Amino acid sequence: MKYVSTRGNAPALDFEGVTLAGLASDGGLYVPEAWPRFTHDAIAAMAGMSYAELAQRVMQPFVGDCLTPDRLLELTTLAYGRFSHAAVTPLKQLDERQWLLELFHGPTLAFKDVALQLLGLLFEEFLGRRDDHLTIVGATSGDTGSAAIDAVAGRAKVDIFMLHPHGRVSDVQRRQMTTVLAPNVHNIAIDGSFDDAQATVKRMFNDAAVTGRFGIAAVNSINWARLMAQVVYYFAAALQLGAPQRKVAFAVPTGNFGDVFAGYVAAQMGLPIERLIVATNINDILHRALSSGDYSAGSVTPTAAPSMDIQVSSNFERLLFDAAGRDATLIATQMKAFEADKVLQLTNAQRAHMGHLFTSARTTAEAMIASQRWAFDACGEVLDPHTAIGLDAARAATGLPADVPVVTLATAHPAKFGDAVQAAIGQRPVLPERVGDLFDREERYDRLPGDYEGLRDYIITRATPRHV
Repeated sequence: MKYVSTRGNAPALDFEGVTLAGLASDGGLYVPEAWPRFTHDAIAAMAGMSYAELAQRVMQPFVGDCLTPDRLLELTTLAYGRFSHAAVTPLKQLDERQWLLELFHGPTLAFKDVALQLLGLLFEEFLGRRDDHLTIVGATSGDTGSAAIDAVAGRAKVDIFMLHPHGRVSDVQRRQMTTVLAPNVHNIAIDGSFDDAQATVKRMFNDAAVTGRFGIAAVNSINWARLMAQVVYYFAAALQLGAPQRKVAFAVPTGNFGDVFAGYVAAQMGLPIERLIVATNINDILHRALSSGDYSAGSVTPTAAPSMDIQVSSNFERLLFDAAGRDATLIATQMKAFEADKVLQLTNAQRAHMGHLFTSARTTAEAMIASQRWAFDACGEVLDPHTAIGLDAARAATGLPADVPVVTLATAHPAKFGDAVQAAIGQRPVLPERVGDLFDREERYDRLPGDYEGLRDYIITRATPRHV
């Protein structure tokens, strides 16, 4: 399997190369040169597999000969052995149609663990084959940072620098990052939004002063290996609900578009997905893009669902590329204009392609709270704000066949957003015992202005140069 850039001017890489590279050298995102596809019978044969076995089976076509099937299974077994639920991503029924897919049973209580526990092992595996050092530079709106830090803290040949917007993540999210005191972990709180942090990271990947000295890698969902691992839980949920004989719809609370794009990949692989419902809060760039073709960034409005407070959704470029018939020249032109003006109008062909599978919804703060209250009063379920936004979109969806179940991705444990949950339902969720001492731990992070040069200099004075 080879990987190509969405902008068409970067070298094709194998899976090992794309895992260690993250962002393509031309500023684009790597995607497989063709989508692998399973037959109906091959998907049916996956029923009953353990999660680790299913992960190996779904991911092997993307890995190619970079890992043997036996070695990939060893890595998936290690990655998912740290989850607190034996099913790893269990399904829970709410009513006759609505289901929750709980993705928060990993060590940092968020869906990012499903991918990043594996990605940390992949980094270690591939770096062990070469005498080199990796410098991970990432931006987080809350959950990616803690999951990435947990996955690589203390690992040899890896440093991690994680940027988060100061004051715009929950106390639990911040502490899960800043209380990890391993010497290879560097937390940076920047003055600005997540979009500012993300723009800094993307710029760094194209700065020769950085890439010439350091082996820069990504853990955000711009990294293909991370996104690939998220494809697996779509298969896991659909198989439990009757796939491939039965279609399933998914509602996905979405900020950076990686989680829902993983569902798109699953559909390209042959999984019978009826619909992907993209759920946004009032930072609704994705809803506007999918409903009217207007992918134009505004200012970020802080909300009770901070992981969705995003106006530039990096992974949307991957969908734009596929929807444009993989016309890399068009994508390079569109993205260059967007990066300059923050305005992009989808072509008719792009909108038509997306309309076959995607719909979208915009949830207000009031509707989010109503969704939390319904889940608690009617079903006894306590939902974090992001999951509540997904469930609101799921329950409002129209036009679905009567026999199609709707699965909302439950992206975080409610205790990560205790204040917002308590405000909605009058009860404060309790942190699981394994992280119950979080507020007693020492914190360590640096607060910096959001200017690029200062952040770059901070990193290059602390990072370990690559071996050349």
